[in-house]
Amino acid sequence: MPEEAQADEATPKAVTARGISMTGPWGPVFGPLDLDINAGGVTVLVGPPGSGRTALLMNLAGRMKPSTGTVTVLGHSKARDIFGVSALAGVEQLDTIYESVTVRDLITEQVRWDAPWYRLVRRAGEAERDTVCRPVFGDLPLPQLDEFVEQLDELTGLLLRIALANTARPALLVVGSVDEVTNNAERETLIGRLVELGKEQTVITASANEIAEGSGVAAQIHVEHLRRPELTHAAQGRHKKGDD
Repeated sequence: MPEEAQADEATPKAVTARGISMTGPWGPVFGPLDLDINAGGVTVLVGPPGSGRTALLMNLAGRMKPSTGTVTVLGHSKARDIFGVSALAGVEQLDTIYESVTVRDLITEQVRWDAPWYRLVRRAGEAERDTVCRPVFGDLPLPQLDEFVEQLDELTGLLLRIALANTARPALLVVGSVDEVTNNAERETLIGRLVELGKEQTVITASANEIAEGSGVAAQIHVEHLRRPELTHAAQGRHKKGDD
């Protein structure tokens, strides 16, 4: 066995999935597929955007259960246990932020959510913003407390969503897609921030295309058998019409 393969086998795994697949009301969503993701660093799942890729990420974060197969994340195989050791950000179906909400309101809500039920939490100020945002933003400018979400650029908005999801610093952080940031330079900045987080956590994200060499990501895995249930449904509809 090559030395590189032996070293990879010896590396602790954050995720091991075997034969996982998911089926929705209109047909297959993703899979079957196998995955091995090493602990630590940033792993990018490379595949077309759509419901299949989103559902796969949600399975890895314990927000969904596969229809078939097994997924083990950091030693946990039950979705509720995986949920407890992971954070999920940047998925429109789950953490969409209303545009009319201010940064202060969002941070206040998150701090209250994290606090014990008996603790009275005042409205967030700069100290609370710094505590929530600085680990994710690093040296980048932090959003102003009185800014509305609709005023934030793509990079700042996504970093804020990651910061809000990641306050507990769980072992696994899943980020929907780096492609949400359409500017190339800002997307590189985003990847750089994920790489920094990957020094303390296992970070999994997705992209439609491979990330350029030298970005610092630990691994890129091409994922096949990703489907769009809405397209499958449309195809079924066309097939039925053809049969009439």
